Amino acid sequence: MSVINAPDKPTHELPGTRFTSLATPSRGSQRTSVWQVDIEPGTPATPHELLTEEVFVVLRGEATVELGGETSVARPGDAIVVPPATLFALSSTGSENLRAICCMPAGGQAKLADGAAFTPPWAE
Repeated sequence: MSVINAPDKPTHELPGTRFTSLATPSRGSQRTSVWQVDIEPGTPATPHELLTEEVFVVLRGEATVELGGETSVARPGDAIVVPPATLFALSSTGSENLRAICCMPAGGQAKLADGAAFTPPWAE
């Protein structure tokens, strides 16, 4: 399948955050998971680690990025590269929703504070 049509609405929602699966194994890709994330300003970040590299490209808004104990700001056009086994948190700052495209290898997993690894459902 060469063209996977975008869903009409987000495929997964958490308080203040919406995920839209774009190209994922459940939607036809084999090696790469790609999704859009929209985060409302003021939504608390969820610190986590990844077991594989993840890349975000900011499309709209402004992101506060906590990565390996350092804090940075990412704006439209900026790429955020999250290496494996590095504590990471992303939040929306400013007055508009943060929108980013995210990519990681299919089957990539995250690990929360309790240590349990899981594949994010929007990446499956």
